[in-house]
Amino acid sequence: MTDPASDIIRLHAHDNVAIALRDLPAGTELAGIPAPLVSDIARGHKIACTQIGAGQNVLRYGQIIGQAKADIAAGEHVHVHNLGMGAHQQDYGFACQNTPLPAIDSDRTFQGFHRADGRVGTRNYIGILTSVNCSGSVARFIAEAAERSGLLDDFPNVDGIVPIVHGTGCGMSAKDEGYATLFRTLAGYAQHPNFGGILLIGLGCEVMQVSDLVGGRPIRADGALRYMTIQNEGGTRRTIERGLQELRGIAALANSAERKPAPVSQITVGMQCGGSDGYSGITANPALGFASDLLVRHGGTTILSETSEIYGAEHLLTRRAETVEVGQKLIERIRWWEDYTARNGGEMDNNPSPGNKRGGLTTILEKSLGAVAKGGTAPLRDVYRFGEIVDKKGFVFMDSPGFDPCSVTGQVASGSNLIVFTTGRGSVSGYQPTPCIKLATNSEMYGRMADDMDLNCGDIVTDGVSIEAKGEELFEMLIRVASGQQTKSEELGFGGVEFVPWQIGAVM
Repeated sequence: MTDPASDIIRLHAHDNVAIALRDLPAGTELAGIPAPLVSDIARGHKIACTQIGAGQNVLRYGQIIGQAKADIAAGEHVHVHNLGMGAHQQDYGFACQNTPLPAIDSDRTFQGFHRADGRVGTRNYIGILTSVNCSGSVARFIAEAAERSGLLDDFPNVDGIVPIVHGTGCGMSAKDEGYATLFRTLAGYAQHPNFGGILLIGLGCEVMQVSDLVGGRPIRADGALRYMTIQNEGGTRRTIERGLQELRGIAALANSAERKPAPVSQITVGMQCGGSDGYSGITANPALGFASDLLVRHGGTTILSETSEIYGAEHLLTRRAETVEVGQKLIERIRWWEDYTARNGGEMDNNPSPGNKRGGLTTILEKSLGAVAKGGTAPLRDVYRFGEIVDKKGFVFMDSPGFDPCSVTGQVASGSNLIVFTTGRGSVSGYQPTPCIKLATNSEMYGRMADDMDLNCGDIVTDGVSIEAKGEELFEMLIRVASGQQTKSEELGFGGVEFVPWQIGAVM
């Protein structure tokens, strides 16, 4: 709990910086800092609590967030001008802190759509899934024609028709890592529990062949999948006509589903942060971490991702790995990312973004330590590739970029039927077919952007609300949204452009 009367917070006894909880003018004298502020300090930014010598480690959360690039006086602003990455070496301590959380034996339920494969959806959409960018416009034409014709008027249990279009599927190798990643992503969406049925559309001559995706096997246990190619149908107009016919049959199948009670163990939450600020690791992320632990204790699943944004904090996860092998899987992904960024002329400290820095974050180490707080304290059960179906309950990790729409796309493909997204600067987005709950890290941004934010976590600072109380509030919201309550991004109509498969490899 944060004292709302405080001007600063020191997050760990060993920290040599404190965080400003409001804008502070130069000359302000603060308890615990032996000198007045050297300059104005914006809220969320760091203040040196003591003299820090050049080359000395700077600590936040009791962890190294970088090294001083010059001598830093007590009361001085600590940011990009005097703090850099520096060398860092982590003790991974594989599987040394993996005590299971106590289970909660309760009958908490939500109202969901039960699927033939045993999974439960939180929404009941029909998807028009495309194998290649060349079929994207036709997919949209079919969805628009269905809306104009009132096709869904006879099917009240169907939430809507979602065209899933993207910019790849051809001009790529048919046997490399990029192809396998896209294949997993499309297959994951095709069988997602938030879809009551799927119409799959290709062009016909692309690398990602519809026949390979279908492969002679039942992608959906309920049989609610139809597929076609534009070239075989005879062009755009005939494909639209045939698509509308197929949609009516799919809608009839999807409409037979009704919301019925399901245990909260059937909820899978993809956890994201974007537009982070200096408050993210103090308010919204730890509150989400507490809610994550609650869901895991109820038998549910939470997915942490964004490998490039846990960099420097991965040792906190490897120590919680269920086994040494699970921890090593995570480090293998870290090493892959180091190579991936190097061969593409990037660097792992590409983050934080300009907006993150304006919000008070300086290095990727600092950002990652705050981001990992979303994962709570539960043991790490497994590590998955991007879009790989998550087949274990509990807290898991899925490899992905830190680019939010791409990372969420992978989490949805992996089976997330809810997304929770924390933001400090004010990210706006939504992800059909999976509803997205937005958490504001600070009250000022929440006040400006309340139409986009579902829950304010800034009151942890402004009003002294405890992280535990906010986490419980979020847990109850998860159940309500899973049962059909619309999120702000759903009300605003987001989801049309946020399907972003991860493109790996050469574009040819």
